[in-house]
Amino acid sequence: MKKAPIKFIPILQEKIWGGTKLIDVLHKKNTLQSNSIGESWEISTVKNAISVVAEGVYKGMKLTDLIKNFPADLLGKKVADAFKEEFPLLIKYIDAKEDLSIQLHPNDELAKKRHNSFGKTEMWYIMQADKNAKIIVGFKEKVDKNVYQDYLNKGKITKILNFEEVQKGDVYFIPTGRIHAIGAGVLLAEIQQTSDITYRVYDWQRTDKTGKSRELHTKQALEALDFEVHDNYKTTYSVSENETQKIVECPFFITEIISVNGKIEKDFTQRDSFTILMCVSGNASIRYPDGNTTLNYGETVLIPNLLNKIEIHSAEKTELLEVYL
Repeated sequence: MKKAPIKFIPILQEKIWGGTKLIDVLHKKNTLQSNSIGESWEISTVKNAISVVAEGVYKGMKLTDLIKNFPADLLGKKVADAFKEEFPLLIKYIDAKEDLSIQLHPNDELAKKRHNSFGKTEMWYIMQADKNAKIIVGFKEKVDKNVYQDYLNKGKITKILNFEEVQKGDVYFIPTGRIHAIGAGVLLAEIQQTSDITYRVYDWQRTDKTGKSRELHTKQALEALDFEVHDNYKTTYSVSENETQKIVECPFFITEIISVNGKIEKDFTQRDSFTILMCVSGNASIRYPDGNTTLNYGETVLIPNLLNKIEIHSAEKTELLEVYL
């Protein structure tokens, strides 16, 4: 396999709650000719949404074919052995012009049993938020199944949920079972397990253009729901210029933040995993022995496992999320 970073063509998803920030702010090409684009799938092997290489020697190839042809070189041996021909993560940018549904996701065991899928543990990095924009994450007080069901049936579920105002740089880790919703005015980067399984429990009495409501999954959600209440749902972390700091570490992915102003050298020799870089502010150049790749705000690049030394250069303060297994 060629030792070079790989960019993929973003897969845009039209959503009832989507807007135009993915086009206007992150400069995605509006291939759908829509003003309601909610998600840009940057790296995916989800069925019917498989990433295609955007440029370079592998231009036009599907990610699944790259994995098949170069499993250890691309993914790392431990990842290739564990996931075979599937990519373990789904990488997205999300623009919520309106509130998303209140929802949760099943764990691996339940998702395997019900959907033959992985579960969906995820994390959010807030890239931009309008004034007073909020998210929902978890319960604000202790409730049991009966109390929860009562509030849900009466259309008052929001009374027992935890709302948090957000701003750029905020991070939230969303384990399976935790009830949540991205609020109107939030633009974020999402890192998650490869899964498209969502249990929607409340959708604000919203209907589509034809007057039809979206399907709810209240019964399935009840078995998957985590009722535990936490004092703090936000992830705390630090940022140091020209250093890498860990944000989230869980069994499904590790996410770090790189702050670059000038140059930083990265050595992945001991990793045995692919590395993903998401540019969440500024612009950077990734230099490697055979060339260099630009990484602009809102872009994502996959560093194959066999490319284990790179330099990241930036003339301005730039922040990248670094994701690996």
